[in-house]
Amino acid sequence: MTPFAFVSVETLAPVFVFIAIVSGVFWLLTTLSKRNSQAEERLEKIGRPKSLMELELSAVASRQRFAGLKEAFSSLGSSMQPQSDLEKNSLRVKLANAGFRSEGAPTIYLGLRVVCLAVLLVPAIITCLAVYGFTLSALWKIGLAACAGFYLPQIALWLLISDRKQQIFLTLPDALDLLVVCVESGLGLDAAMRKVTDEMKGHAKVMCEELALANLQLQMGRPRREVLHDLGVRTGVDDVKSLAAILIQADRFGASIAQALRVQSDSMRTRRRQLAEEKAAKTAVKLIFPLVLFIFPAIFVVLVGPAAIQIQKNLLSK
Repeated sequence: MTPFAFVSVETLAPVFVFIAIVSGVFWLLTTLSKRNSQAEERLEKIGRPKSLMELELSAVASRQRFAGLKEAFSSLGSSMQPQSDLEKNSLRVKLANAGFRSEGAPTIYLGLRVVCLAVLLVPAIITCLAVYGFTLSALWKIGLAACAGFYLPQIALWLLISDRKQQIFLTLPDALDLLVVCVESGLGLDAAMRKVTDEMKGHAKVMCEELALANLQLQMGRPRREVLHDLGVRTGVDDVKSLAAILIQADRFGASIAQALRVQSDSMRTRRRQLAEEKAAKTAVKLIFPLVLFIFPAIFVVLVGPAAIQIQKNLLSK
């Protein structure tokens, strides 16, 4: 009988999982290490013209103090960069919805995902192997830590997007009403947007930031159609998208912008009233579970408790 006759599949499963984890980590480290060395970078800088080097040094001096950290995250995230244009645009739109509009935002975000994965995975490996040993339970815990570290930045990004969209959704009616007043009083759309930004920058920071960026793009000479379309895409709010679409149609067909804004304001107000009525109708259904689980047992104890105590005393006295 061979010495491997008593080896079962359950015994070999942790070995196979360990080999798969080691292979994945080795592949990840190999991908991240495919970068130019410092000597090659120095030779590349020396080979450039002097004027270009001076411009580059002045640009580096004017950066923020966390520029080195951003570059490190960018280099880590370059290995996870999406390959197709659709995935790249989708990631850029998500980051723009969260308020990150720079060119290096996707690579920095992907680098943060790699860093979070390493920060949670390495202590989990050390702790689980030290406490549980090389068992299947330890490997499951290591896998859960790896999933948590990999998806934690994605959850944080989703929370930032939700919070930003909520702020825009709540401050949009006031901005739209003020925009209608400004346009009907004789101001152009650019001047009206500038006026809204100046008046509401104290309590509607996110909305004023988006309007200020759109106004800046208009002043730089971009077509109004592209600016309004980008405004709707950056915010990710359906009301802003519909507002941008109506303004684009009014500008294309030569209709009155004030009338278009007035119609959009009325339709938005109607839609918000319908949403409030929908939430009010759902309240009765949502209250069923708290009532049944928490309120009804307490009421039952208060009402039936004294009677049950009296019945118990009477039964014991006989």
